[in-house]
Amino acid sequence: MPLLDIRNLTIELDTPHGRVKALERVSLTINPGELHGLVGESGSGRSLLARAILGVPGHNWTITADRMMWDGQNLMEMSTKQRRNLMGSEIAMIFQDPTSSLDPAISVGSQIIEAMPIDKSLPFWKRGKVRKKNAEKWLHKVGIKNTDKVMESYAWELSEGECQKVMIAMAVANQPRLLIADEPTDSMELSTQAQIFRLLSKLNQLQNVSILLISHELETLSGWCDQLTVLYCGQVMESGPTSELIAQPFHPYTKALVENAPDYSGELPHKSMMQTLPGSAPALQHLPIGCRLGPRCPQAQKKCVGQPSLCHKKDRYFACHFPYHNESCNDDTSS
Repeated sequence: MPLLDIRNLTIELDTPHGRVKALERVSLTINPGELHGLVGESGSGRSLLARAILGVPGHNWTITADRMMWDGQNLMEMSTKQRRNLMGSEIAMIFQDPTSSLDPAISVGSQIIEAMPIDKSLPFWKRGKVRKKNAEKWLHKVGIKNTDKVMESYAWELSEGECQKVMIAMAVANQPRLLIADEPTDSMELSTQAQIFRLLSKLNQLQNVSILLISHELETLSGWCDQLTVLYCGQVMESGPTSELIAQPFHPYTKALVENAPDYSGELPHKSMMQTLPGSAPALQHLPIGCRLGPRCPQAQKKCVGQPSLCHKKDRYFACHFPYHNESCNDDTSS
């Protein structure tokens, strides 16, 4: 049974320009112990999807879905209290903006200790000391050397990179069943990024923690993730095993991401132009009908004004009327 199973999730936002579909018929499946990557450029709706899973929607959101299951339980039918009980204990999230996620009036150490589970097998007079040691241990694992100083500091006294490490420590200390990491290494140096990814990989392999890793860098996700989902402008373009998706992409957008990745093997002429997909992602107020990649797609034809169904081919999913390699979903049922 999948740990998380989402089918045709749609998120509509009420804006001054009317109601817009920020996410449209998005499907996502994460199995126990899976490291799943979610790639997409800015504005593709990655963070909205993560917040919908966590159960922290905005005040102007309208969420509908055919199915939104967590370990056999229907998330859409849960009360606010039940969803809150899942947060932190079974589902944890590393937010993209760490500074705004920490309380500026409480020390960092107090916030980490408060977020950690209580070991009721210990006598009550030992619990505080043990939890403090565990908090220092997790801070050290995410790359913080002066743990005593950071524990006593407030969020506004730390750099953005240190706040991000604190958020990661708080999320992984509970050892949740699903960890959603939204750009977890965005403000870190390269050596620390590798350390964080190794930590997440160890959690996945040794503790069987499922991880949804969100990023706009295909190169990063392809090196760490088992499964990959490509999101563009609120629609799923393609999903499947990372190695197969990189080696033989079906969707034009996935193919463009793979082909336009920087090639460091050869020498680039000075000030040479990087290959990119023509055009830019549309604003939410001016979304094209049908496939949202249509105005930029090299394969686009008249049929693309109708939204393609998410087609299933073995363990691959893609949403395109004219995919590469002559793939079609005529012989399979669409999800």
